[in-house]
Amino acid sequence: MSEKKIEDYVAGYFAPEKIVSAKELGNRLIVTLKTEENAEKKQKLQEELEKKFPDKKINIVFVREKQETASQNEKWHINGVKHIIAVASGKGGVGKSTTAVNLALALSNLNLKVALFDADIYGPSVPMMLGYGHLPPSSYDGKTFQPFKECGIASMSIGSMVAEDTALIWRGAKACGAIEQLLTETAWGEIDVMVIDMPPGTGDIQITLSQKIDFSGAVIVSTPQDIALIDAVKGLNLFRKIGVPVLGIIENMSYYVCEKCGHRANIFGHAGAEKTAEKYNVAFLGEIPLHYDIRINSDAGTPIVQSAPDSPYAAAYERIAEKVAEKLGLHS
Repeated sequence: MSEKKIEDYVAGYFAPEKIVSAKELGNRLIVTLKTEENAEKKQKLQEELEKKFPDKKINIVFVREKQETASQNEKWHINGVKHIIAVASGKGGVGKSTTAVNLALALSNLNLKVALFDADIYGPSVPMMLGYGHLPPSSYDGKTFQPFKECGIASMSIGSMVAEDTALIWRGAKACGAIEQLLTETAWGEIDVMVIDMPPGTGDIQITLSQKIDFSGAVIVSTPQDIALIDAVKGLNLFRKIGVPVLGIIENMSYYVCEKCGHRANIFGHAGAEKTAEKYNVAFLGEIPLHYDIRINSDAGTPIVQSAPDSPYAAAYERIAEKVAEKLGLHS
């Protein structure tokens, strides 16, 4: 007797979409149904199958879909924060953290109250970029952390709690638990927009954060080269699938201008992010050039938007910040 024929008998009592399987295994016939158990229908089906397959031992099994509890669906509550945006990339090495820090500072320059959270738990760099290194956070009440206040914004990072050369060997659940604690147990105060520097990639931690945090939107960072854009699209699609609006794409390390001769070199290609944004119907937020001053100031804890506000590099971040603020409905 074919498997389909067995299913035909079962379908006389239970809807076809409820049938997980109906198989003959040796001297057994096992029917698995994904539905609530119905004793009357089960008994009738059992009797019919025993008549049709007298040489088989009949087993009818009911399974139920796993129901998520309210706590599993519940978002993390971050006190005092009106808007949260993710700064993400599909891969590392594209300047995501540098972009997140300078974007946060540029938003602050729009007279917004800004916080920056470093969720890049395995490679936290915000403490170094904002100049507070590995100073441990303080607590006034023994219950909540006080955020660091540097360059006019509030910030917090796991990097301030571990030694610089310590590798965090944490699986996803533990890492997400640490992120949740830092986010929800920090006294942020009244914040217009929080920028979260996401871990690179599209794995378990990124998925959990995207589901648990009530994001107003996400910003994708990529370099112009094709290999980076492939991964950037993966990040974009992750947010779309989870229901987080994508505010746009930033092309970092977009070009290099020689200070001696003024020649512009498109080292990693050019306009790849803009074309990708057009292809996937999201906004192109702008270009950030590749320049020594951006890198050296990030390493020194003096981000370019704060240390050289009149530079063309700071202006590039500020133009992007204005677009992001507009999309969030925030006006200075």
